[in-house]
Amino acid sequence: MQEIVQGIGDAFRLLFSGDWDIWQIVLRSLYVSGIALVVALALGVPFGTLLALTGFPGRRFLVTLINTGMGVPPVVVGLLVFMLLARSGPLGSLHLLYSMKAMILAQILIALPIVAGLTLAALQQLDEGYRLQILALGAGRLQYFRLLLREVRVPLMAAVMAAFGGIISEVGAVMMVGGNLEGQTQVLTTGIVQETRMGQFSAAIALAVILMLLAFTTNYAMTIVQQKGARRG
Repeated sequence: MQEIVQGIGDAFRLLFSGDWDIWQIVLRSLYVSGIALVVALALGVPFGTLLALTGFPGRRFLVTLINTGMGVPPVVVGLLVFMLLARSGPLGSLHLLYSMKAMILAQILIALPIVAGLTLAALQQLDEGYRLQILALGAGRLQYFRLLLREVRVPLMAAVMAAFGGIISEVGAVMMVGGNLEGQTQVLTTGIVQETRMGQFSAAIALAVILMLLAFTTNYAMTIVQQKGARRG
């Protein structure tokens, strides 16, 4: 119990004392997960919309693939990216293994099925009459797309929060492809693992508290946006 209390105290001390090593880890975690989330949204929302609104050969297979991807263990994704980026792999010549770019790629692959799958589910719940009404009013393709996403903005924000939570708290994949190199690829989750292995439980608890504070603050901001949209809806 004493270690837990000490760890919580250390977390706030490290944050507010301006400890640069800790802030580097925090900022690196936000950088990797933030870029991965943006890319996953840019790819996943249109893809989920395409699957929800159109029919084509192979659609059911793609939907099954997306649904499977939502439940794939992150460590499996890490293994896939590792094999792609390893020296003997097809992308080994890019020399991206054990870098933040490799970590971002792994997190994109983790978040993408979540975003696409939840976007697909949200749009499929829309009343068919609403879609037809928009088209009957002469909306263009981009306007049609925008109005549909506006209608499902509440579950769409849930997709964003689920994807962010899935990648900011991920440890297996980023450790496999990032290497947990101190000062280079170490993030909050891998730092917690390292401190625990070294027996530095207070430091591990401090990093865990910082991670939880970061996740809570980010999700609180997104929840405000989500619930504001719900009230107006």
